[in-house]
Amino acid sequence: MNLELKRIAKRDSYTIGKLYIDGKYFCDTCEDKDRGLKQTMPLDTIKKNKVYGETAIPTGTYEVVITYSNKFKQYMPLLLNVPGYSGVRIHSGNSAADSLGCILVGKNTQVGKVLNSRYWYRLLFPKVRDACKKGKVHITIS
Repeated sequence: MNLELKRIAKRDSYTIGKLYIDGKYFCDTCEDKDRGLKQTMPLDTIKKNKVYGETAIPTGTYEVVITYSNKFKQYMPLLLNVPGYSGVRIHSGNSAADSLGCILVGKNTQVGKVLNSRYWYRLLFPKVRDACKKGKVHITIS
């Protein structure tokens, strides 16, 4: 399975995107502010430009696995080897304030937010979980 997140609205305090599964639009996303970080940048540069809890992860391609989250007390998608970040997950939430570097899923029907997030997460999780059981899952963020 290949996930693709296309960031379409980069604002001062949040980023809205569209999430695709194997090329087909699935839902919208909300993240922290995109500060222009790229996976290929030196780690020092990423750390220098990152504002903790207010910066979207670097663009690039990451492997996604399912692991247990002690914070959320359930199994969830985790992005591996995100430079300068740890514990980056895909989960429910409504605004960048809920993100802390993670990717929130839902529908962008209100400015700066995604709504019906739990519904969209419940649809997404089994697809990612089942794909992880069959092989590698990747997400490309652009």
